[in-house]
Amino acid sequence: MRIAVRIGGAGLVLLLAAACTAPAPPRGEAGTPAGTACAPPQGPPEPETPTTIDVVEQAYFCVPGTPELLTAGFAALVRRLNRDGRDLPEAAMPALTGDRAADWAAFETRFRAIGDRLPARREELAAAVLEGMVAALGGHARWERRPRVPPDHHDGDGYGLGLRTSDPALPPLFVTAVDGGPARAAGLRPGDVVESADGEIDAVYPDARPVRLRLLRPDTGRRWSVTLTPGVYPRDPAGLRVVRAELLGDVVHVRMTGFPPGAADRALRAVARLRAGRTAAGVVLDLRGNGGGSSAEATRLLSAFVHGAVTAYLCAPDGACESDWTDDTVALLGLPLVVLVDHGCAAACEHVASAVRDLRAGPLVGTRTAGAVPGASRQVLLRDNTVLSLPTRHHLGPGREVVDGIGVPPDHHVPPTARDAAAGRDLALDRALTLLHQ
Repeated sequence: MRIAVRIGGAGLVLLLAAACTAPAPPRGEAGTPAGTACAPPQGPPEPETPTTIDVVEQAYFCVPGTPELLTAGFAALVRRLNRDGRDLPEAAMPALTGDRAADWAAFETRFRAIGDRLPARREELAAAVLEGMVAALGGHARWERRPRVPPDHHDGDGYGLGLRTSDPALPPLFVTAVDGGPARAAGLRPGDVVESADGEIDAVYPDARPVRLRLLRPDTGRRWSVTLTPGVYPRDPAGLRVVRAELLGDVVHVRMTGFPPGAADRALRAVARLRAGRTAAGVVLDLRGNGGGSSAEATRLLSAFVHGAVTAYLCAPDGACESDWTDDTVALLGLPLVVLVDHGCAAACEHVASAVRDLRAGPLVGTRTAGAVPGASRQVLLRDNTVLSLPTRHHLGPGREVVDGIGVPPDHHVPPTARDAAAGRDLALDRALTLLHQ
């Protein structure tokens, strides 16, 4: 039995140059203007077309790399063949010389020989090669397909098991929220401990499969097993709001689940509305579960608490860094701040968390952040209308510390527990309110 929970990205390994250049255009594009084959997406996305070896070729020549890139792609191809019990004598890695064009020609010849033996599998095998190559780049390099949704999915619907869990790195794993769907139908509750899971709890469509969970309810001692089949379910419209704010006594509690365009101003307007005509003791900025978004929005939000400071650095592989300064046109709130963070705080959220910590804008309460800050990236539109995303600069906090792969530790470590979740207690929020009243 295994517990498989997908969490935010791992540390960024910068194997890429600051710009993506092609030593030679992919076959069939000779004579085109320089860089055309590695152009970024323009306009609305077009429907995807089959992934072929020509798409892999385009990606290969858009990524500065070494023969190891082709080796990784071929290894992924062999794993796919072995998984399906279709190993072939043609599936032997050709000798590579370090000459990119010659190495590609040898690789392509071998791939086409395999494809001739398995013509119905060519597209699947090409996709496996590309996935292996991108994985070899490490960090936040990604091959991005257009999101796929079930045919009966409507705007605002959820898909999956309908539950959220605690940080897998802090056992025991337990249910923190039940949003609906199969989990609600099966009677799961916050605080139920997941003792084992056969399958991925948070797999996405169309890769999601039924998951068998072994559960423990601590307050009763009940143990049972249930198989949940991912599906579409309606979500509470209130839970879809990116910014939610409320008064907790004399404290403004602002919860942000992301940083889409306009999020910072919405949060600041909410604070202004709730403190109007009142004496506020401070702001609790709740960033738990905030998966990130626009770094510009993160900077704008920070600028309401700090002026004249660097909030982050974006650094190229040669060590040259650009400073991200506060936007001092944003009016300071002049209120004490406490920020709640957890393992779901990633990317732009960690930009905020690291800056709050380094600039001493207020204490962080909760648990360590995800450690998934991709930095800046360059996108390449591939011939099948998928996108290759290539990191070009990595993120450092204001103190020039690495956050990616490590996360931001809280000043006050207040981990959630299964019993607290079952009882509806929020000890991290309680600690934040206490800090603001000291």
